[in-house]
Amino acid sequence: MAPTLLRWISVAIVALLFAGDGAASHDYRDALQKSILFFEGQRSGRLPPDQRIRWRRDSALNDGASGGVDLTGGYYDAGDNVKFGFPMAFTATLLSWSIIDFGRNMGGELGNALRAVKWATDYLLKTTAHDGVIYVQVGDPSSDHSCWERPEDMDTLRTAYKIDAGNPGSDVAGETAAALAAASIVFRSRNPAYSALLLNRAIKVFEFADRHRGAYSASLSFAVCPFYCDVNGYQDELLWAAAWLHKASERREYREYIVQNEVILRAGDTINEFGWDNKHAGINVLLSKEVLMGRAEDLRSFQINADGFICSLLPGNSHPTQVQYSPGGLMFKAGGSNMQHVTSLSFLMLAYSNYLSHANHRVPCGGQTPATPSLLKTLARRQVDYILGDNPMGMSYMVGYGARYPRRIHHRGSSLPSVAAHPWRIGCKDGTRYYLSQNPNPNVLVGAVVGGPNCSDAFPDSRPFFQESEPTTYINAPLVGLLAYFSAHS
Repeated sequence: MAPTLLRWISVAIVALLFAGDGAASHDYRDALQKSILFFEGQRSGRLPPDQRIRWRRDSALNDGASGGVDLTGGYYDAGDNVKFGFPMAFTATLLSWSIIDFGRNMGGELGNALRAVKWATDYLLKTTAHDGVIYVQVGDPSSDHSCWERPEDMDTLRTAYKIDAGNPGSDVAGETAAALAAASIVFRSRNPAYSALLLNRAIKVFEFADRHRGAYSASLSFAVCPFYCDVNGYQDELLWAAAWLHKASERREYREYIVQNEVILRAGDTINEFGWDNKHAGINVLLSKEVLMGRAEDLRSFQINADGFICSLLPGNSHPTQVQYSPGGLMFKAGGSNMQHVTSLSFLMLAYSNYLSHANHRVPCGGQTPATPSLLKTLARRQVDYILGDNPMGMSYMVGYGARYPRRIHHRGSSLPSVAAHPWRIGCKDGTRYYLSQNPNPNVLVGAVVGGPNCSDAFPDSRPFFQESEPTTYINAPLVGLLAYFSAHS
């Protein structure tokens, strides 16, 4: 096919995808408030007096007690009652990055975003309080997933799982170090003592992760698989942690670590993957900022990878790892909970567009549709608008936003009567009738973004279809940054 014709087709596809952009007006500020509020519905432990989602109550107050440690607090990752450390740490990292890059756009919601980060990091400090040991999960997933009960009623095993020198977990330890380091930047001027504690702990945890290399699912497969099994390998988390420690501490040793280990740790792999298990695209975008500003020529390869990542996202470009789009214009990757890919990749697009703007740079994409900062912002906004209701179903995929949104989400606490409405205990199997019911959930988990529609833009709005109807913290975390930006630049 002639290059001119190919370029014309690429432009036409992009124009078609963006045709609806701006057609509907969304209240991004309202959506931002709701996206942060969601995290209060996911809280574990003793709830504070200012808890705003009132149908939730204290839960899991004895976590860690059987092992003589305090592991209360933190977040339930999704619609179940297990505290998985790997996705929780990633959630904290992305919430922190959202504040670092877009906190100035959050207005009155900044305080709530800071509290959302601290609820996670307070817990991560508990899990890393003892040298040589990191607690990476609380709750037996097999028993938990065989029950449908409120977190306030839990009677399933609350086993605390840990990694140590003999049973390493560089993946979850590396992500924990990244979360602590990123959060230390967030609190640097707001709470210097807390920031210093976070950074010092991040340094210790990273040293542990690097010294004792291995994937945590090798020794804990019976507990973490198939839920949060490390499929991608632990190497990217070591680079990811070093990148955040470099940014947080400004110590040259972390930059040297990145350069020396770039090839060994496969920095160029899967350039357009980013999520709780794969950090490659995030590493490349994060490190590219300094390159684009002319301060880190030794990191140039990461910027080249970031450019390739951006080109792979543009509809119609003939990139070898082209990201697919649904007929309605939603990014789509095979597997469950597609919205996690939509929000995380869109966040990176938006962050990179800002880095490009400040450097007065654009990505040529091999002579096809060039990636300008404005084009990237348009594409990211199109994904956000799809989530908020500009889609073939005419449905907002954020609970509580808009007139039509998912009513039967796969979430135990939301789908069962609250303690206030039903003060008597609901046992393990007693909740099954609520799970199978066609009635809407009695408790609205405001701000929850569900896994989303399938590749044909269809959505069942049914609890048993958990891949489509279950919300997760790591869907919402990058969305916070996106909504903050568009609330100030709409």
